[in-house]
Amino acid sequence: MTPREMLKRVFGHDGFRGDQEAIVADVLAGRDVLAIMPTGAGKSICYQLPALMRPGTGIVISPLIALMEDQVRALKAAGVRAATLNSQSADAGQVWRDMADGQLDLLYVSPERALTDGFGTLLARTEIALIAIDEAHCVSQWGHDFRPEYRRLRGLCDSLAGVPRIALTATADRETRGDIAVQLGITPDRIRLSGFDRPNIRYEVAGRDHLRRQLLAFLAGQAGQAGIIYAPTRAATETICGWLTEAGIRARPYHAGLDAITRSRHQADFVTAEDMVMVATIAFGMGIDKPDVRFVAHAGLPKSIEAYYQETGRAGRDGDPAVAHLIWGGEDVARLRAFIAAGEGSEAHKASETRRMNALIAFLDTAACRRAALLRYFGETPAERCGNCDNCLNPPSLVDATEAARKLLSAVYRTGQRFGVAHLIDVLAGKASEKVAKFGHDRSSVFGIGRDWPAEQWRNLARQLEAVDALERDPEGGGLVLGPAARPILKGEVPIALKQAPKPASARRSASGRSAGNAEIAAADQPLFERLRQLRRQLAAEAGVPPYIVFSDATLRAMAASRPRDLAGMARIPGVGAVKLESWGAAFLAAINAPG
Repeated sequence: MTPREMLKRVFGHDGFRGDQEAIVADVLAGRDVLAIMPTGAGKSICYQLPALMRPGTGIVISPLIALMEDQVRALKAAGVRAATLNSQSADAGQVWRDMADGQLDLLYVSPERALTDGFGTLLARTEIALIAIDEAHCVSQWGHDFRPEYRRLRGLCDSLAGVPRIALTATADRETRGDIAVQLGITPDRIRLSGFDRPNIRYEVAGRDHLRRQLLAFLAGQAGQAGIIYAPTRAATETICGWLTEAGIRARPYHAGLDAITRSRHQADFVTAEDMVMVATIAFGMGIDKPDVRFVAHAGLPKSIEAYYQETGRAGRDGDPAVAHLIWGGEDVARLRAFIAAGEGSEAHKASETRRMNALIAFLDTAACRRAALLRYFGETPAERCGNCDNCLNPPSLVDATEAARKLLSAVYRTGQRFGVAHLIDVLAGKASEKVAKFGHDRSSVFGIGRDWPAEQWRNLARQLEAVDALERDPEGGGLVLGPAARPILKGEVPIALKQAPKPASARRSASGRSAGNAEIAAADQPLFERLRQLRRQLAAEAGVPPYIVFSDATLRAMAASRPRDLAGMARIPGVGAVKLESWGAAFLAAINAPG
């Protein structure tokens, strides 16, 4: 059986995407590979398919227990013999026996378990098809999620002579890619870079003004969709979840302060639901193999450009349209800088972290195409405009804010470098509030010099000046103080252009009335599509699996459009493999061909 035939029989796909076929061919030929592929590009096929075609069991090493379990569940539904071994495995003994008896096509294992002496002994006496190292950026000290135990995986790979190793990640800049290859013993010529573009994701960024109002306005354009909101703290997670619940939105919190049972229940609720919002810290999401997440919103800044790329990549893994919406404030930048300064590691490591943070800030501040800025960071040469980010869809205007920046920085200095932006705006606007009068700032030379600008414009400027290091937060009192970049601005040596933030694209509706997160479907097919989704929910509940395990939305849309008359026609639908056809094909055929 050829790889394409196996792909169709097991997974229901007629052809490969991108570099999948070349990577599969490499692994089938016994060659090592480091694959850099965007989330949603089908990394798992690159090791799952060769594991089915090579003799022995494919070993998949992943730090993400939830992801292992989700993938094994999906593989079993497709008729693949798969299992997991991790700290939460209740049937470890049976898995060990199945492995020793050659009854497993794929075994997912945590790095900690893979490095035990007992597991090494098992591998030595079992035929191994390949070793796949997922989330391979964890091996690099330059990566954004370094895990020391990953450094020991090369020894495990080297102990299995003739077994190909395939390392996979979606997030690695040039420096990190080189380090991964060295640490895992993969030669530079075996690196396959598939690109980083996720064209189905719309990128949007907004300055924080009134977070509750902004989030609810964004979610109004995503009604009925599943999504993730990332919050910077546990307290913020609970607060935001409360806002959503009060607004009638199905939401669950997820953070390390919740007990394990509650976290597990909330995660299961989210994976199964088609319309739930998970409000979470970054403790959530890496291990979620949920393809129908329609949006990821950040209610604060991620720690780096790589973290942003990975977190937003959890949206739209099924290839359907999705939205990445970020809301940020100047205090987020201050928190990131403080986190890096207080962190462990060498000066070189801190310099690398600062470089990543600055790349994120530049992404936030750009008036040009956001996708282009993101892709250039990862070493690509993209088109100047993508047509699917806020700046391309609704280009912002730029105003010369050099003189205004000097006024704001002067106000910070003249008031003693101890007050927040609200007080400074009152001073600049000439507003004789009780607090302004109390400190005598109504007699200051800067009182009233900014009457010509609205408060929102001053807030935008303050946020931008924090981003470029001209303003900083006093760690003691939280007020604004002059940063290292303030002096040349005050002297008029550095021009400042202020971006006039337009209305976020996701708050608008398209001409069809659909939100940005909906894929197109013909109006005549919509009623049948909804009936098929209802049937999918029913069958998924009976099988004890999430709906997307049965069939994806894209597969249901194809069914609704082509309306197959028999099982042979159903088998031609993308995403309908042999085992799924046998399990659920007849039920969907009956729904498609039912009268009315």
